[in-house]
Amino acid sequence: MKLINVVPVLRIFDYDKTIEFYVNWLGFKIDWEHRFEENTPVYMQVSLDDIILHLSEHHGDASPGGNVFVRCEGVKEFHKQLIAKKYKYNRPGLEETFYCSWCVTVNDPFYNKISFNEDIDKVEKL
Repeated sequence: MKLINVVPVLRIFDYDKTIEFYVNWLGFKIDWEHRFEENTPVYMQVSLDDIILHLSEHHGDASPGGNVFVRCEGVKEFHKQLIAKKYKYNRPGLEETFYCSWCVTVNDPFYNKISFNEDIDKVEKL
């Protein structure tokens, strides 16, 4: 077996709040959406560079309160961009972690958490 990638599935409850948070604020793009018919729950894929997330309104697909750990580069600039957007519901800090990373943690409207992490020694070498 060869592993290709991992795609976390996060539970969502409100389409408009999802778009406001993931697309308008964080900068993800919608790759595709699926509904079995009109007025049914959505299952969608969003992406930001090489990060892919599945977001589901379907009961049983995932539980609220998920936690996604993302390794990335440019987290300080990403943090500045997020703060500059003045999103009403979230103003994340920039933290130096005990595991030698710069970290920006955001909480979506459905109690899921995403931590964007950049190794400090990578930043210092740049």
